[in-house]
Amino acid sequence: MQSRVLLIGFFMVLQLQGFAQVVSLGALLDSIAIANPSLRMYDYDVRAMDEAARGARSWMPPQVGAGFFMTPYNPKYIKPMENGMGATEPGMGQFMISAEQMFPSRRKQNANSEYMSAMSSVERERRRTALNQLTADLKKNYYQWSIQKRKLRVLDDNEKLLQFMIQSAELRYKNGLEKINAYYKAKAALGNVQKMRIMTEAEIEQKQIAINTILNRDKAKKFDVDTNLALKDYTAFEIDTNQIIASRSDLKAVERDIELNRLRTNNERAQLLPEFGLRYDHMIGLAQQPAQFTLMGMMRIPLAPWSSRMNRANMESYRWKNESLLQQRQMIVNEATGMAQGMLREIIARRKQVDLYKEKIIPAVRNNYQTFLIAYEQNTEELFMLFDAWETLNMTQIEYLDTLQELLTAQAELERILETR
Repeated sequence: MQSRVLLIGFFMVLQLQGFAQVVSLGALLDSIAIANPSLRMYDYDVRAMDEAARGARSWMPPQVGAGFFMTPYNPKYIKPMENGMGATEPGMGQFMISAEQMFPSRRKQNANSEYMSAMSSVERERRRTALNQLTADLKKNYYQWSIQKRKLRVLDDNEKLLQFMIQSAELRYKNGLEKINAYYKAKAALGNVQKMRIMTEAEIEQKQIAINTILNRDKAKKFDVDTNLALKDYTAFEIDTNQIIASRSDLKAVERDIELNRLRTNNERAQLLPEFGLRYDHMIGLAQQPAQFTLMGMMRIPLAPWSSRMNRANMESYRWKNESLLQQRQMIVNEATGMAQGMLREIIARRKQVDLYKEKIIPAVRNNYQTFLIAYEQNTEELFMLFDAWETLNMTQIEYLDTLQELLTAQAELERILETR
């Protein structure tokens, strides 16, 4: 019973302290596609275009009319009358009902349907481009938050070490065994550590807000990140231009634009095809006129120079737009390949620096600090020597974390360029 009460109390304390759950990077990345409003905007645009494409094979609406046909203004001529020669004229004027329907060309319908059905493909690729950018942004914020957490641990250790130095110096100063200048130097360093803590905590809050913004949720929502980050080995990695072309969604969007312009051209060319229609008029005599009808076949001829000028101009415009898009495609491939090569070289260099810090530099400066600490405890070294050793260790640890952050940021940027997760 007592253990159960203690367990309940433990969970209550966690809730009161605002216990933040550690969320993995993968879980956050999986939430972007569902939560981010810009991606949903693309989804709705795609749906709108697909719905519009459903009406691509529609016919022109029928035209109907009704009214008087060849009816005299003077109503006396409408009625039957004697013609002065013993015969009766049937009267003049008719009431006409007409209907007209144009029949669309099947080739024109097919061209229009193919064009409208392909419109959403460009937006789908642009959505992938937006998702790739949001993924890279979230990764960078996550990595930076994780490094800042590790900096806080370093600052905690440094604060404890400085407090030990200050307390030891105060005790020794009272006994006349310590110089006062090293004491004040340690006090100033403690203030700097506390200042760095405030800045680091503020940066963590900013990263939390940035990630919550990407996920479209409460900006003050509390959660925590994992500090065990995996570094990928790019030592033997080679940049493949064909792989970039195959994976980049912005390149695919350009290719879809080129295809869309081709379909636009086909649609404009189909507009030059003739269309046929049928018109039927039914006339009802107002007096003794017999019922009459008119049945006419109609054909629109858009091939005439004065009616086809706009279609031909549009086709020429789409041809030059595709030339522009081909150059844009080449520009993207060129820039992406160059950026990927440069980022790969930076990653390899940063990885070597990180390994040097972990394997050689940090162990050496830590051993140096511990050596001075032992000597200081044995009264064979002074405080300012110990402080210099601590300062070197502190700067080295911060430099290591900064280099690690730069490596992770470069890794995220390379993944953005190659469009890999």
